[in-house]
Amino acid sequence: MRMCQITPFVPCSRLDRQIGFYRDILGFAVGFAAENYAFLRRDDVAVRLVEVDRTVDLRHPEREGSFYIDVREIDALYRSLEPALLTLPAGRVRAPFDQDYGQREFHVADEDCTLVFFGEPVGR
Repeated sequence: MRMCQITPFVPCSRLDRQIGFYRDILGFAVGFAAENYAFLRRDDVAVRLVEVDRTVDLRHPEREGSFYIDVREIDALYRSLEPALLTLPAGRVRAPFDQDYGQREFHVADEDCTLVFFGEPVGR
């Protein structure tokens, strides 16, 4: 027996905007989309977007979410995404940097402020 993958459910206020962000900015492909749910994949990574009632404040600190995507060749990935990342408002992207705990990372906030971490071990 073995577990193969974790796929986060990411709540969103507007499914169409989140699909656009993950597809157009981060390069995910839409595998399935319905009225309030979408499944997107890039390589071996997937996310499930779920639209919540618009009265839910997803930017409230108690609702903040994040997830971590382990990658290979992080600097090349960042360079490939950089033209799209530069279209985002200031403060939504943190360029690659080395963490004290041995990971090289970059961070991107999605349309509802869910923080997406990308990382790989330093010196890989």
